[in-house]
Amino acid sequence: MSQQTNVQTDRPVQRSEMTKWQWTWKEIKRNKTAYFMVAPFLLLFIIFTVIPVLLSILLSFTDFNMLQMPHWKGFSNYSRLFLEDEIFLLACKNTLVFAAVTGPVSYLLSLLMAWFINELPPKIRAVVTLIFYAPSISGQVYLVWKTLFSSDSYGWVNATLINLGLQTDAILWFDNAKYVMTLCIVVALWTSLGTSFLAFIAGFQTIDRSMYEAASVDGIKNRWQELWYITLPTMRPQMMFGAVLAITNSFGFGAVVTALCGFPSVDYAAHTIMHHLDDYGGQRYEVGYSSSIAVVLFVIMFASNIIIKKALSKVGE
Repeated sequence: MSQQTNVQTDRPVQRSEMTKWQWTWKEIKRNKTAYFMVAPFLLLFIIFTVIPVLLSILLSFTDFNMLQMPHWKGFSNYSRLFLEDEIFLLACKNTLVFAAVTGPVSYLLSLLMAWFINELPPKIRAVVTLIFYAPSISGQVYLVWKTLFSSDSYGWVNATLINLGLQTDAILWFDNAKYVMTLCIVVALWTSLGTSFLAFIAGFQTIDRSMYEAASVDGIKNRWQELWYITLPTMRPQMMFGAVLAITNSFGFGAVVTALCGFPSVDYAAHTIMHHLDDYGGQRYEVGYSSSIAVVLFVIMFASNIIIKKALSKVGE
């Protein structure tokens, strides 16, 4: 009866009077142009991201070698992963240590450097931004560190230590388990000022300067209070974007480690989940088992994103 009254009086139907699907379909029709524009990306995202993730979850319960049809194994891959595979547990420990250090540090480093650079004059800001951003786009960045920490007396660090009398023999930097993880973390931080760094600089540029003037009237006394109560809450989209990139990079940092330390690294000192995944999926072709490794990594990254999202929601409170 109420719906008929709405038609007779030409009163717009309220959302409370519609089901969730009716309201969604109405919004899609109202914004059909926007949905049409985003359709190509959405299609590619489904084909190359959503479907592979779903297939990985499905294959993680099978025994599949890419030559024969998959055979259902249930949770055997996961029990083998956590109860029998000691290298995987070591890879988990290395990955969590690596992510716990490089993730937060690279995120804060990008944010603080962007904040300081934003205070520079425009021309100087452009030059300094390029200087800090350059290492992250260099495809052969590991060559610099391989030269610095070469394992013979001609390496710059070894030569300096020997000349100063601090060392008598050359240190095998990337062949010694004591130094491998530390050096890899340093290289990761050196290349961490990447896309999120640029996003933070762009975010600082979009803040209305009048907000700072109003904040000073309301009692904001110093730059740190401006950063916490004005700047960071205004930049929440860029901060979330940077956090996602930091998490992804910290858990997926594997190619440079392989270039520096070889595969596998000495005593598996820098062996991460990504290396374990590449070992079983790309070299042994145990696709079912490697899929279970990928699912575990996906769950860890997904949980980390949720935690970071909740933490960023508290900024400025």
